[in-house]
Amino acid sequence: MYLVDKEVIHETFGKGSVVGYNDNYIKIDFESGVKKFIFPDVFGEYMTLVDQEAVNLVKMEIQKREEEKKKEELRLRKDKALERERQHILEQKKTMQSRKVHPKQQAVFWCETGEEDKIFTEGRVFIGKVKSGKNKGQPRRLARINWKSGCLLTRREPGMPEKYRHILGVFMAEEGFNGQTCKDGYILAHPEYRLRLSEQESHKMLFWKYYMNKNFPTKITWNSGRQRYFDNIWMAQILQDIVSLKKKPEEREVAQRFFEYFCKVNHINGNKLPKANGALVQIQ
Repeated sequence: MYLVDKEVIHETFGKGSVVGYNDNYIKIDFESGVKKFIFPDVFGEYMTLVDQEAVNLVKMEIQKREEEKKKEELRLRKDKALERERQHILEQKKTMQSRKVHPKQQAVFWCETGEEDKIFTEGRVFIGKVKSGKNKGQPRRLARINWKSGCLLTRREPGMPEKYRHILGVFMAEEGFNGQTCKDGYILAHPEYRLRLSEQESHKMLFWKYYMNKNFPTKITWNSGRQRYFDNIWMAQILQDIVSLKKKPEEREVAQRFFEYFCKVNHINGNKLPKANGALVQIQ
């Protein structure tokens, strides 16, 4: 844009010509002397250009700056919203950190064939619906589940005995998640702490090696329901075994970070875990 020597008309100072300008200011030479104005704002208020081409150029500059201003305002609003969300998560996390760690604050799910694809793609798992009572049909809530909880996905192949139920993968709930206040029935996955097993790996990780009904230690039955609570120690044992299962160094490193994070937030000594003692071990 070239405006030097272009004629202008100011509502107070009359006719003048441009003698210089930059991104912020413009200097106009009037009969009364050289005046300095904010550029390009002055052209929208007190002063006009005589040359139509120059008028169009300034309009384009004003429009460009308005768009930049709107973008900056939108960015600031988004930043403020993100900061409010961050503060909300920190407050929730602080509240939950003060709560005593429940020894069974993990969750294990029965997945239908292929359901794990959707779960890992969407980064969330549906808890299920209430099946009876006044809240029938409403999403269930898992009061114990919070950001320290892992969600274990399992499946039993059609026609196979329950003892062959195998582990498909596991993820931590996202930071700030609180099962007591969750209304839509979904546990959102942490963006970093997620592990999905290959088919070969999955069939090596049998769920009943770790899980046991302490009242009936040799009983291998799921019965009904999509989900049940799970011991923190059992989850740590599973994560530790997944680390050992991984052959590629980069995959083992990811699994190791997951294991260490889980042990840290659940106050578990990862170096002193007991051996898995689930129902499959009991019946051997």
